[in-house]
Amino acid sequence: MDIQFFGAAQMVTGSKHLITTLNGTKILLDCGLVQGHIQQRDDLNRHFGFDPKDIDYLILSHGHIDHSGLIPRLVKEGFNGLIFCTPATKSLCEIMLADSAHIQTADLKYVNKRRLKKDLVAIEPLYEMEDVEKALSLMEVLDYEEELKIDSEIKLTFTDAGHLLGSACVNLDIKSANNKRIKIAFSGDIGRYNDSILRDPQAFPQCDYLICESTYGDRLHAIIGDAEKELFSIITETCVNNKGKLIIPAFSVDRTQEIIYLLDKAVNEGRMPNIKVFVDSPLSVKATDVMRKHQECYREEFMEYVHKDPDPFGFKNLTYVSDLEMSKALNSLEEPCIIISASGMAEAGRIKHHISNNIENPNNTILFVGYCTPESLGGKLKNGEKLVRIFGEEYAVKAQIKKLDYYSAHADYEEILKWLACQNPKKIREIFLVHGEVKTQDIFKKKLMEKGYQNIHIPYLHEKFELQ
Repeated sequence: MDIQFFGAAQMVTGSKHLITTLNGTKILLDCGLVQGHIQQRDDLNRHFGFDPKDIDYLILSHGHIDHSGLIPRLVKEGFNGLIFCTPATKSLCEIMLADSAHIQTADLKYVNKRRLKKDLVAIEPLYEMEDVEKALSLMEVLDYEEELKIDSEIKLTFTDAGHLLGSACVNLDIKSANNKRIKIAFSGDIGRYNDSILRDPQAFPQCDYLICESTYGDRLHAIIGDAEKELFSIITETCVNNKGKLIIPAFSVDRTQEIIYLLDKAVNEGRMPNIKVFVDSPLSVKATDVMRKHQECYREEFMEYVHKDPDPFGFKNLTYVSDLEMSKALNSLEEPCIIISASGMAEAGRIKHHISNNIENPNNTILFVGYCTPESLGGKLKNGEKLVRIFGEEYAVKAQIKKLDYYSAHADYEEILKWLACQNPKKIREIFLVHGEVKTQDIFKKKLMEKGYQNIHIPYLHEKFELQ
């Protein structure tokens, strides 16, 4: 049996990890889009490094595009096996993969217009809606902690990873040589403890091999009380004192709803300034509806709040914007306001327009509330660049750039170690660190070794390991 890493290897995005069992069954863990301005990004997204027709099963940890966004491409190139995920993950994929297909079509329409003027060949989208629909038809849902015997050699169980609605740690029990069984755990992305909405990451069965994310393996997040205080301090400074706009790039699922929930509580408690709030993202609107339907993922405290306020994602002065013309009208709005829009890394969608229209006004603030790859527009702004290129034009960064990493959906290193406390380090034969920058992974590797974990690898792209 072996495992080979075809994505998120010494980089954060593009999750794809291929297990080949002793009998030759091929199990793909995740099939994510490579994001950010990574060298060879387009090539990595168009060429898997393996034949999709050979894959027997795809197991999806969660719905974020860097974990799910290439599933329709896989289907387009011949994959026809079953896809296993949680019910909430399937619900999110229904809207997120369709949105991804739409963004590709819209973006390439603009790009190809310029290419044709230069007599260059038009670029085809990675996939289209018919591929999305076929992918969705292959999805089989499995509840948390429900064991599924996929075939005579493979058993699958999902445990709650607490990272995103429906996110799961993938627990595989696979028959090996001499009827021995090998237990493999794939973290997917690990969430936060004491999240405002989602349940804490759940303990998972003892494993022999662990594939573990390491996005924030070198840092700690702010504590929640300080983060909320800082958020409202930024709102007051920007919208009340400076009469400016607060622009918040946020992922459409979970982070947007968490911020709305915090504002909802502030409105109910009389702490919210009388300013308008806009959620400008069709996907965020749909994602909010999905979140209302999947209360099995909610933590107990949030459910108690829902009993008091049946709509924790809606309040006076809050407007959800789907219509494009209404989105454009926000650019000419002169009064102070908060605009929350996707994507969280500011790489695509309406947020790029809002940033370009507000970045050169010193009264405005752009607030990042989650992880951004260093190569993304969000990463460049967070890292202090004073001149950025958006839609091919240069903009001077005059607006205030703020960041609140507490609202990242990724666990920090202490939270990952807390999640791992259910494991006996001596029983884990090998650990593979994925979904992280190399310098971060090197630091996290040392922290794991200090806790008694051994045989820790940082795989490079296409590297293969034998599992015994």
